Amino acid sequence: MSQIKKVLIANRGEIALRVIRACRDMGIRTVAVYSTVDRNAMHVQLADESVCIGPGPSQESYLNESAILTAALLTNADAIHPGYGFLSERASFVQKVEQHGLIWIGPSADMISKMGDKVNAKKTAIKCGLPVVPGSDGAVESVDAALACAEKIGYPVMLKAASGGGGRGMRPVMRAEDMAEAFAITQHEAKSGFGDDTLYMEKLLLHPRHIEFQVLGDKHGNVVIFGERDCSLQRKNQKIMEECPAAALTQKQRDDMIEICKTAAKKMGYTSAGTFEFMYEDGKFYFLEMNTRLQVEHPVTEMVYGVDLVREQIRIAAGEKLGYTQSNVVPHGHAIEFRINAEDPETLIPNPGKITLYAPSGGLGVRVDSAVYTGYVIPPTYDSMIAKLIVHAQSRPACIMRAARALDEFVIDGVKTTIPLHKRLLENPDVRKLNFDNHWLEEYLKNPPKKSESDK
Repeated sequence: MSQIKKVLIANRGEIALRVIRACRDMGIRTVAVYSTVDRNAMHVQLADESVCIGPGPSQESYLNESAILTAALLTNADAIHPGYGFLSERASFVQKVEQHGLIWIGPSADMISKMGDKVNAKKTAIKCGLPVVPGSDGAVESVDAALACAEKIGYPVMLKAASGGGGRGMRPVMRAEDMAEAFAITQHEAKSGFGDDTLYMEKLLLHPRHIEFQVLGDKHGNVVIFGERDCSLQRKNQKIMEECPAAALTQKQRDDMIEICKTAAKKMGYTSAGTFEFMYEDGKFYFLEMNTRLQVEHPVTEMVYGVDLVREQIRIAAGEKLGYTQSNVVPHGHAIEFRINAEDPETLIPNPGKITLYAPSGGLGVRVDSAVYTGYVIPPTYDSMIAKLIVHAQSRPACIMRAARALDEFVIDGVKTTIPLHKRLLENPDVRKLNFDNHWLEEYLKNPPKKSESDK
């Protein structure tokens, strides 16, 4: 690890704290960056050094490339860890980091660029042997082209922005009569949201599950796949709960996909942490996209496999070989992650404000990743996540029982949170019996049951 003695974390909140802790475990010094809004944030207090990089708005601070690079150079940092979100998948920033003689803790700029464009990502996936959803061969450049493609693959279809992400820039089209309007709206959203109005098309799966496979690759050609996560409980393509492993899969399906993903990652020459995301329906997998970064839900994989993914990212960036081979990657038990947000549990409207009491749950098999405390003021400027509650047990039923206990113990006063929603979901027979898909939560929220005793 002689190459990396000091890491600047180009992020905030719980993920910044997560990286700081991994660095401390490795004897690496850390530099926090922060906006004026975050001057009292926990990651600022726990890092060895901290640098203010601008005012509250992300464009002027956490997305301010020059300010972050200047902070890294002024503090003599050796490397930059981007966390997730913000600059984590901006290839041009990676190039600037490396041009300034700094180490980027993540995949190469070329890989981020290749997999960040959804059209190129699909082409790469096909070349590498990943199963894909039937769709357009590249971009659809006009309404007529979109109609012809939809006729070929069959309705319903989904129009998607080639540069989209985070659940934005996509629109279902159920019949030909709706195509012209949907094409115009999606193209406008793509241009205004991502600066690129290129669209492509895929067959719309009506009852899919969202299954993703965790990848780690080093600079020596070694790749391991740390199993899979089921992220099907989501709203507006934003994940609410995640599980590892995906209990709906058979062992053969799991083993087959791990081998397919491993082969694909090796063909791509992938390095660092990444995730192959798939839609899964009627026993078949369809490649959705690849996230060339650490995922918000990475802790469930860590709990089941006993691996520190951030530590591995840092070791890989320093040129070391993976500390694992596929044969010694063995899962143990089941883990579920609950995203606890400062939101109304019924409408999911953000509810920023001051936390008057913060008392997280604990005990065997319970992990809380958070960067808040009693008295902390949740700003309206950023994401509404307060904490991630991750629960591990020997089986899924035992994990659900432990999670119910942990959610009951978790106390956050002063702002509304999604804890009551998570309690209701755990009590729901469909969730307990794995009878859900990507659209289940949307329908559930439209017709929520009456409040249970756990909500009172």
